[in-house]
Amino acid sequence: MTDTAVPPPPAPAPQGDDKTVAILAYVTPMLCYVGIVIAILMHNKNKTKLGAYHLRQSLGLLLTGIACGVLSLIPFLGWIAAPILGLGIFVLWIMALISAINGQMKPVPVVGEQFQKWFGTVFE
Repeated sequence: MTDTAVPPPPAPAPQGDDKTVAILAYVTPMLCYVGIVIAILMHNKNKTKLGAYHLRQSLGLLLTGIACGVLSLIPFLGWIAAPILGLGIFVLWIMALISAINGQMKPVPVVGEQFQKWFGTVFE
C-alpha cells in the first residue's frame, strides 16, 4: 500500500516589514552604522524569524569587517591580508543581500552557520 498523504503547503513568502528588515540589515551597515540600528528598531516593533536571521548574519559580517580593519593596522602582514579578507567579506555581503531580497534564510558560506550559533538568541 502506498501512502497518499498530502504534503504540507509551502511556507508563505515573506512580505512587508519582514523582508524590509532583512534587506536593511545588509544595505545600511556597509554605508553607516546607523542603518543597522534602524533595522533593529524596526525588527523590535514586529519580530520575525527572517528579520532576526538576517540581523544576526549582518552583525557577524559587520564584526568581521571591523576585525579586518583592525588587522590592516598590522604592518606588512595586515597590509597584505586585510584587502584580501575585505574583498571576501564584500562577496559574502552581496550573497547575503541577495538571500534577504529573495526572502531566504540562507547562511553566508564558510561563516554563516557560525554567526547563527554565536548570536543564536539575539534579536528574538
